[in-house]
Amino acid sequence: MIQKTFSTILLCLVLVCSGLAQSSLSTERLDRYDAYFQKEIDEGRLPGVVTLVYKNGEKVHESTLGYSDLTAKTPTRSDQIFYIQSMTKPIITAAFMMLYEEGHFFLNDPLHKYLPEFKDAMVAKDVKLGSEGGLEPVKSPITIAQLMSHTAGFSHGLGSSKVDEEVIRGLYQTQHKDIASRVAAYAKLPLYAQPGTQWYYSASPDILARLIEVFSGQTTAEFLQQRLFNPLGMKDTGYNLSEEQAKRMTVLHSYDDDGKLTKAPRQTTTSGNTVFAGANALFSTAQDYSLFARMMLNGGELNGRRYLSSKTVELMAMNQSKDLFQDPGKGFGFGFAVVDDLADTKSLGSEGTFYWSGAYCTYFFIDPKEDMVAIFMTQVAPFSSYYENKFRQMVYQAIE
Repeated sequence: MIQKTFSTILLCLVLVCSGLAQSSLSTERLDRYDAYFQKEIDEGRLPGVVTLVYKNGEKVHESTLGYSDLTAKTPTRSDQIFYIQSMTKPIITAAFMMLYEEGHFFLNDPLHKYLPEFKDAMVAKDVKLGSEGGLEPVKSPITIAQLMSHTAGFSHGLGSSKVDEEVIRGLYQTQHKDIASRVAAYAKLPLYAQPGTQWYYSASPDILARLIEVFSGQTTAEFLQQRLFNPLGMKDTGYNLSEEQAKRMTVLHSYDDDGKLTKAPRQTTTSGNTVFAGANALFSTAQDYSLFARMMLNGGELNGRRYLSSKTVELMAMNQSKDLFQDPGKGFGFGFAVVDDLADTKSLGSEGTFYWSGAYCTYFFIDPKEDMVAIFMTQVAPFSSYYENKFRQMVYQAIE
């Protein structure tokens, strides 16, 4: 009798736990989500969006709203291609960690061990003055781990300091023939901070892309294609587009002086790109990116093929920046921001969620607790985190 009672209790516990793991999304509340973004489109604040949500291993929602080209009124389609900018960074970091698993380096190795040009890296004494204000040597070597967590002291050139201005000129306003050339230029630019002393968003994944070439003997484009894109089935992801793919490329939109949404004067070049970068530069679709995200959600495996160890993914999704990442309730891992104190975020979500976004307002998140990935794609400049925050809010409010 006791054994039977114990078995019944155990079965109930299993059922309860299974129920918790298999929460679902309300169809009615997902309609609310679509209605919100359609209203933003109708009122001229967004041109069009593609959104995609996978939960419990199944595609549970997909939206194609508005226009890929607002001027031509071309409807958005599910296989729309987007320039994903900094959503390149998580892919590059995952690819780089595949080489870590092959034993090419330790995470605490100094960068100059593999790229000697960084041995004499110099730090600006005053970021507001840049090089003109004087430079000092690094007090400790830049490490591989710091590159992936944006704590190495590099800049991305996105701020208003003189150091940022020097970086934007040296990396993006100067023609480079390949990633080796860009990284060689990066090594000559001043650091924003001493390695390991602060979190500062950087183009350090470009250095990861260069290291992929050093360790693999392939171009970064070749490595990604052979090791990630082809096996995962990411058929529309890469640094260049074919003629057929270019027809599905989304127009970049921006705002004119009156705040009206319009076609941006400069559009993304879709062919002839030779700088296979890690900080930006990939094209992709919502569906393609979901394959990468679902692989990471599954601990490095998808459809019976393993790309990374589950322990590697676990390490990547941990806060590696301690309290240096200045966003309440969040830290930064290897290639991803991480939610580690939900109450401090003052938003819906789950602790353990990891995510990132792109400069043209693309965004994704991976939630292991809810067994869910969600992708949001549009093409609007300048960057704003408004729609990524709203997207996350609208997805989580639909959970039953």
